Amino acid sequence: MDSPMCLVENADGELHVVPGAIKYLMGLNQQVVVVAVVGLYRTGKSYLMNKLAGKRQGFALGATIQSKTKGIWMWCVPHPEKRDHTLVLLDTEGLGDVEKGDSKNDAWIFSLAILLSSTLVYNSRGTIDNQAVENLQYVSELTERIKVNSSSAASSSHDDEEAGDAQFVQFFPNFVWTIRDFTLLLEIDGRNVTEDEYLEHSLELRKGGGKKNLMYNLPRECIRNYFPSRKCFVFPTPTTPANMPHLDSMDEADLCGSFRKVADTFCRFIFQESRTKTVKGGHKVTGRMLGHLVKTYVETIAKGSVPCLENAVLAMAQIENQAAVDEGQVVYQRGMEEVKALFPVDMGQISAHHLRSDHQTTQAFMKRSFKDENGDFLKALAVAIAKHYADLLIQNEDASEKKCVALLEKLSAPMAQKIKEGIYATPGGYELYCSHHDNMVAQYRAEPDKGVRAEEILEQFLRDKSLEKNSILQADKKLTENEKKIHEEKERSAVLEQEKKAAEEKRLEMERTMEDDRRSKDEKLKQMEEKMKEEMKQQERDFHRALECKMQEQKDLLEKGHKEKADLMRQEIEEFKKSNKPEKEGAMAEQAVKMEAEKQHQLEKLIQERERSHQEGICQLETKMVQEAKEKQHELERALDSKLREQENLMAKGFTEKEAAMKEEIQSLREKGEEKEEQSRNFRAIAQGVMESVSNGLGHYFNYKKAREQCKALVFKEQVRFNLKSGAVGNIPDKEGMTLKQDKTATPKLETGAVGNSKDTTLPKVNTGTTSKSPGSEV
Repeated sequence: MDSPMCLVENADGELHVVPGAIKYLMGLNQQVVVVAVVGLYRTGKSYLMNKLAGKRQGFALGATIQSKTKGIWMWCVPHPEKRDHTLVLLDTEGLGDVEKGDSKNDAWIFSLAILLSSTLVYNSRGTIDNQAVENLQYVSELTERIKVNSSSAASSSHDDEEAGDAQFVQFFPNFVWTIRDFTLLLEIDGRNVTEDEYLEHSLELRKGGGKKNLMYNLPRECIRNYFPSRKCFVFPTPTTPANMPHLDSMDEADLCGSFRKVADTFCRFIFQESRTKTVKGGHKVTGRMLGHLVKTYVETIAKGSVPCLENAVLAMAQIENQAAVDEGQVVYQRGMEEVKALFPVDMGQISAHHLRSDHQTTQAFMKRSFKDENGDFLKALAVAIAKHYADLLIQNEDASEKKCVALLEKLSAPMAQKIKEGIYATPGGYELYCSHHDNMVAQYRAEPDKGVRAEEILEQFLRDKSLEKNSILQADKKLTENEKKIHEEKERSAVLEQEKKAAEEKRLEMERTMEDDRRSKDEKLKQMEEKMKEEMKQQERDFHRALECKMQEQKDLLEKGHKEKADLMRQEIEEFKKSNKPEKEGAMAEQAVKMEAEKQHQLEKLIQERERSHQEGICQLETKMVQEAKEKQHELERALDSKLREQENLMAKGFTEKEAAMKEEIQSLREKGEEKEEQSRNFRAIAQGVMESVSNGLGHYFNYKKAREQCKALVFKEQVRFNLKSGAVGNIPDKEGMTLKQDKTATPKLETGAVGNSKDTTLPKVNTGTTSKSPGSEV
């Protein structure tokens, strides 16, 4: 893509996809790494996107106070480090643009950036102060604007809320905060800190309750919960204020050296750390799939509904899996065109081409399909391929029959002419006829590439010529009656031998067809297992990633929660001390020491060093204060005990509830790991269904074969009936019985669903097990 194009248009307060951009994505089959940038308008977001694209110009920068980017713009460029990947850059409309008047779409644009990206860059100016964090107010609204599971899949809204953070962690992008025009020193309490430490410090929560602290902590808690993977970059001012309007036209060498260094580090991090975009289930997204997601999400928003990750993935899976079936059929048909042009061919040639094309077809399907949980689409493909192969087998047989019949007509034409001329109607004519006949059969056998019905067509030809040959034998005056009987017996043996060859030809053909069926099943089963293992590995990686994030968050909460509780208690003691008269201080201090010593025993593992020094100070205070006053000790003890118990109960209740909620989130993640066992149990059932579909497809071919054999038997029966009426079959072997007998063994054993029953429209299931009797063995 030479330049950016609008992907989602924001016009008249409505969001619409741009058809041209969707069409471009639909033609992009590579996997994508999607980087989206969000932030207030006129903060330099577009410059970062141009930098990632490796271009000086592309996304509009603008040199005025007006916002240049409207909606969401897209730029697809080759990924500089990931081979066969496309880097999709999304530049979003600036949040809080005063010219819009109505900012209702700001939250939706922010949500779309999260849903579509694998890395989200939040761009701001100056410092990470409270105002900068509050500008990220949309983070706290994500649960209202994004659903992970469909309503039918959720047990209750409460359950969704409990497990929400854990689910969002699995599917949300990495978070990068870029701070532009940063002029301060990276120091906290006189200590140098890194950019990431600066970000974490800015996201620390305030202690205590109250509405003010709650509002302060809310966006910070959301950022910490939804984006456990966080990174920060601080950019100094790139040039002088006078040159800022011309930033897009300035040479890199004219920019500040420290700015260029940070920009290069930022780009290197994005290129190396940004993951390939994935959706629920761990499936990697291609450009085509991204186009489906964009269309689904925007159309859902336009209807006034909340985008759902699960519904979007299921809708995309339906489209992609059907496309995978269609693509697989095209791959198979293209692979069989070469052998089709050579018809007729022997069974070995068509079988080799079929197995190779079937393997390529399954590979193409597996590469494109995903979430075919019941194997329905793979079954549909297997049936389509089996039917197409059966049709090709029939076409090959028809081509073989056509060629063999034409060849026999050509070779027998001179003999037919001699019969008309009466050459064989003289004494010794039978011997001459046999010589010419044997020579014709030898020429027929010497002809190459006759196909799979060569022996069968020859057997039919010889059977048709048996009357003619018998008539010449009976008319030959040179032969005695005994010699005629000997020749008749030889002819009978020759006919039986040829029928055995034809039956053997059919048996070998069917055995090869059954072997192809078995190998096709094995190949599909193998590829299904490989894909299932890969999907389960990806799901396991996502599961462990989310679990580790929540376990670390729980650990931090435990450590931080105990420390905050101790600090709050100390603060309460000091405030209570100041509110009382001096004579009350001794009793208050004595009680405070007792309570602090009690709590110290519980907290010594986490804050041992700090509490040791604090304990020494408290002990000194105890010695001094106990001597000053004892009169109102009991009264102060009761008041202080009541106050501390109330504070402790409030803190313990809040902390316990949050800890329990996090434990439930972690448990829900663990339960997802158990889904792998259920997937493994379902796999065999799905595989069995696919295998049966392959066998059912070949029933089409065997139905055709049996119907043709029955047709042949009826024709021969009519011929025998005609000959009986004319009295010309006295010495003809009982081929009707042999044909019918052969027909019973020429079709492989089938399971339920009789082939001969025209009322049963279900395709038969081919039994792939070998039988003790091969077709034609009874002849």
